[in-house]
Amino acid sequence: MKQFYFFITTLLAVSQLSAQTPDTVTVINQPNQVIITETPNGTVVKVKGMKDNNEYNYTYQMDHNANDSIHTTQNMDWELNYPFKKDKKSPSHWSIETKGLYFGGGLKTSYGQVNNSFNWGILQVVGINYNTLHGQNFSFGIGFDEKRFSLKRPYCFEMDEETNIVDVVTDFYPDGARNRSSAFTVRAIQFPLLFEQKLGKDFHITLGASMNWNAYAFCNTRYKINKTEHDVSYHGIKQNKITFDLIGAFSFDGLAIYCRYTPGNMFKKGFGPEIKNTWMLGGAIFL
Repeated sequence: MKQFYFFITTLLAVSQLSAQTPDTVTVINQPNQVIITETPNGTVVKVKGMKDNNEYNYTYQMDHNANDSIHTTQNMDWELNYPFKKDKKSPSHWSIETKGLYFGGGLKTSYGQVNNSFNWGILQVVGINYNTLHGQNFSFGIGFDEKRFSLKRPYCFEMDEETNIVDVVTDFYPDGARNRSSAFTVRAIQFPLLFEQKLGKDFHITLGASMNWNAYAFCNTRYKINKTEHDVSYHGIKQNKITFDLIGAFSFDGLAIYCRYTPGNMFKKGFGPEIKNTWMLGGAIFL
């Protein structure tokens, strides 16, 4: 469906004799229809209907003579509305969005035997966003997060199959083992609550927190002897099911630098080393 909005401006320049007549100014907000008729004797302007009053009628007539000059300008603003296309000129308060694909590395953790850590995820696979239309956004959604912690050599994760207690040992690798690595991975469904402040045309700052449901965790150790690859994995890890993250990000035109802080321990107390007070720093897109 097409809607046409017409804004018509008519400027009448009259002769010096007519200039002695005071100007006539009439302001009509959002008229429904404007009809301008040029006749040999003058110009007639008719307005039919206006906002909140379809019965409104107004007529203005100016007579002129052969010495008068007339200049008329007309500007047309076309607005096309498509049923599945959002009109950028009329932003909505509420929207559903997907945003925040991020990759990062660990800055620090409380457990000294961690060599490095890696973090990636989607901050909001689906999110409900409220825009104040004054530079602020509030959003709540559901996303995915993965954290991986790798140990220094020769340290290695090892789990007791009976008690499900994970310990860190140094005598796991056999003699001659090469390409040694041992890591603990936690995969979570996250529920972030975010506040975004616009700082300019394309700059934004984002602050918030996330509740993480740590749905799955495992330990994985790999090494190589001669030409044989060995892969040992432990499942049934007793990770903390719920942890919380604090989130901050600074973005420019959809590209961002983010930081996450996890104060809680990844393992349940007594079922593994205390890996907590974890800082992650990285980059993100669509944020």
